[in-house]
Amino acid sequence: MEPDSRGKNFARITPVVKWLLIVNAGVYILDLLLKGDALNGPLRMFGTFTIQTAFSEGRIWEFVTFQFLHAHVGHLLMNSIGLFVFGPWMEKWWGSVKFLCFYLLSGVGGALLFSLLVSVNFLPGGSSQGIIGASAGIYGILVGVAVTAPSLVVTLLFPPISLTMRQLALAALGISVAIIVFGIGGNEGGEAGHLGGAIAGFLLIRGWMLWGSSGNEAERNPRGPRTDIEPKIRPRTFVDLSGQSEIDAILDKISKDGFQSISDEERELLQRAAEHQKRRQ
Repeated sequence: MEPDSRGKNFARITPVVKWLLIVNAGVYILDLLLKGDALNGPLRMFGTFTIQTAFSEGRIWEFVTFQFLHAHVGHLLMNSIGLFVFGPWMEKWWGSVKFLCFYLLSGVGGALLFSLLVSVNFLPGGSSQGIIGASAGIYGILVGVAVTAPSLVVTLLFPPISLTMRQLALAALGISVAIIVFGIGGNEGGEAGHLGGAIAGFLLIRGWMLWGSSGNEAERNPRGPRTDIEPKIRPRTFVDLSGQSEIDAILDKISKDGFQSISDEERELLQRAAEHQKRRQ
């Protein structure tokens, strides 16, 4: 999948996304090298999440480590594509440190929902059943983009159709629910992780929107500031600087392509203009 022209900067790589991709690939290669002929190598034994080991034996690190392990190269490839396509948007929205916490907590949410559904015998298997993979965190990112930019359009490679982020997220979650409820394909545990990651991502995004502290809105929200700049309503009234034409051009760019389309220099110029206006009031 890829963004269409209305989201041309959507998949531009960002620092944390880059390192997550590198670490996931590195861990997978190391796992292959260490595993040998064994079904489960030392990394799998150390990092796979199971209810029995994480809760009963206190191996709480498994809530994080399972997110960096993958079953096979196709598993790694699909998760890497999802992280590459959707991750940069959320990293720009949160900022790098908060994005990493958001990603990992979404993964934790996946492990928690998996644990709940196994504990109430809604899923097959038992407390020794394990899960691995970055999918829960990526589903959290998917839902996060759908909440912050629901009308953003992406084009799927297969089938070759265009969907808004809201439609894509709802379709993905609907598939996960159907697999869990009807037991399709034998990966109910993995889909429970997907759904848990999506729920955690939604709660984190909505919770921040409702209760988040004030600060630099420009760094957190790629759609643009909500109070200092209103480009679609009165783009020429909030500053009175000699560089007004440049400000207008930046605001037009934001209105057309979103806040993520502007450069760091343009963002700083907008911030200076907003501060200038505040001093005049």
